[in-house]
Amino acid sequence: MTRYPHLLAPLDLGFTTLKNRVLMGSMHTGLEETKDWNRVAEFYAARARGGVALMVTGGMAPNPEGGVFPGAAGLYTDDDITNHRIVTDRVHAADGKIAMQILHAGRYAYSPDCVAPSAIKSPISPFAPNALDEAGIEKQISDMVTAATRARQAGYDGVEVMGSEGYFLNQFLVTHTNKRTDRWGGSYENRMRLPVEVVRRVRAALGPDFIVIYRLSMIDLVPDGSTWQEVVQLAKAIENAGATILNTGIGWHEARIPTIATSVPRRAFTWVTKKLMGQVGIPVITSNRINMPDVAEAVLSDGCADMVSMARPFLADADFVAKAMAGTAAEIAPCIACNQACLDHTFGGKLSSCLVNPRACHETELTVEAAVTKKKIAIIGAGPAGLSAALTAAERGHHVTIFDKTHELGGQLNMAKQVPGKEEFWGLVEYYKTMVAKAGITQRLGTTATPDDLTDFDDIIIATGVAPRDPAIPGQDGPNVLSYIDVLRGKAKVGQTVAVIGAGGIGFDVAEYLVTDESPTENLDEWLQEWGVGDPEATRGGLRPEGPKPDAPMRQVTLLQRKSEKLGKRLGKTTGWIHRAGLQMKNVRMVGGVSYEKIDAYGLYVTYGPDHGSPTLIPADTIVLCAGQVPERSLADALIAAGRAVHIIGGADVAAELDAKRAIDQGTRLAATL
Repeated sequence: MTRYPHLLAPLDLGFTTLKNRVLMGSMHTGLEETKDWNRVAEFYAARARGGVALMVTGGMAPNPEGGVFPGAAGLYTDDDITNHRIVTDRVHAADGKIAMQILHAGRYAYSPDCVAPSAIKSPISPFAPNALDEAGIEKQISDMVTAATRARQAGYDGVEVMGSEGYFLNQFLVTHTNKRTDRWGGSYENRMRLPVEVVRRVRAALGPDFIVIYRLSMIDLVPDGSTWQEVVQLAKAIENAGATILNTGIGWHEARIPTIATSVPRRAFTWVTKKLMGQVGIPVITSNRINMPDVAEAVLSDGCADMVSMARPFLADADFVAKAMAGTAAEIAPCIACNQACLDHTFGGKLSSCLVNPRACHETELTVEAAVTKKKIAIIGAGPAGLSAALTAAERGHHVTIFDKTHELGGQLNMAKQVPGKEEFWGLVEYYKTMVAKAGITQRLGTTATPDDLTDFDDIIIATGVAPRDPAIPGQDGPNVLSYIDVLRGKAKVGQTVAVIGAGGIGFDVAEYLVTDESPTENLDEWLQEWGVGDPEATRGGLRPEGPKPDAPMRQVTLLQRKSEKLGKRLGKTTGWIHRAGLQMKNVRMVGGVSYEKIDAYGLYVTYGPDHGSPTLIPADTIVLCAGQVPERSLADALIAAGRAVHIIGGADVAAELDAKRAIDQGTRLAATL
């Protein structure tokens, strides 16, 4: 008897059956652009072996002008078809099914050749699009149909027509981007003509026995977005045009509301998809922030959808479904929705991976094989670097002992999980505890390791992390000055007026911690209110007319930095704006370009600019130091001085912020070579 009867039930599509209700949603990883088709094939085959019913590729451009960037992958030639056949054959050999997403970026394309219904520039691209004429529209339709037929020739089981997230087809639907007065604009019947025509002609070209998914924007979250009546009208028209399945898209890329970041509640938008259930006769898929089997099972049992789409959870763990089937869900490496190695990499032009699983998209390059010689390995530090090294080394058959001066695994992850909006870190710490116990790793917690403790080990890995940097401000030893460590560990009383010194990731986290009472990430209604999300049946596009309405801040906080640049500039590429907006809604004052002169009982004294001038008082009951970190290498230095060889990873190696992505990658790669 499975714990997930809805999730693991088959789905009969008539001409084919999906073995469960799990779709691996589309992700642009950059793999196809490497032209290493064995690498692409292994990425998808690993997920097929892991039990997912149907996968959707990253977006394939139907033509050059529709690519998300110049040179974006597509199926343009016979060679392309042959290369993609390598992927589909490998997936089918692993008993999987795979669909190709047809993605036309429209005005989101990062190219001067981009096209759109109207010549209205996107706020996320520097290029104004070219408005299409009648012949240009016909070309786009024809190219998308050609892409679909090539997908079938390449062995795909289906296609997904991308009609959401503010891409090309979505741009025709709303007056926000469609100002046309011909048969492709004006009334909603005219504005929805293009997506319906694309689906109709794709179905006609492919025949009845091929999966056609249409990804429909259920809630746009932009001004002048679709009404719910229009969403339902389009859904019915897409069904009549021949779609097999309707998938859910949430929000345009330019929307100022987070939709997939870690601060978004789990299954935050499944209530939107549920509104469509019963309105159409084909299966409906829901998506966004569904990251564990119990969450997915609840979504389906609640009648929110016929199927769930999870994308990044399959970066975190290719065996997600297999572990759910085996009843070992606690062993699933959890997607924490951090965006750091997936979306941030994508928008930075890098190959995607995963913070918690560095092997994602590196399956053929970062291999973990049984060690020829089994060694005794000591790892000092049970933070993310040490834990990743320990688990990889143990997987290879080494005998691993992990030391940590605290009594709990997780290192600074245990501080991160205290920050409102970062509750997913609790699950990551629990995952590590589960896997360390399963691997039989010896734990020496509550132990400050010394060189004498390490004499019998073949290899020593130093993962001792960081120590706070001393900002050397006169008066910092006063009773009103705290370290971020004391604050996030809840060991210190903080006043009502606070100055936070340092506006890196830790400074932003501390500010969020200090202004937030109950985390809205744990309460969907509060989160929707905080960000101004409404019911699309009541408000066009799902935006509340009154806008965001967060709870009042618990404290008055001033966040300061020495650099004169915008605060938060160096935060995550796709999440930094969320952190800045969240603190602005809580009236956090952000001040840059300061020099810290002194601290006294009244607060913090600063000067501005290169000429300084007279100090200005920032009144504060409490001053919190978040002024950076330095590597904690005292044990490493002692061992090296004694002639011992050591490996240094994580913050002990480089203390640039608290970079769990780099730490886990470093630990995994080192242990894979020992």
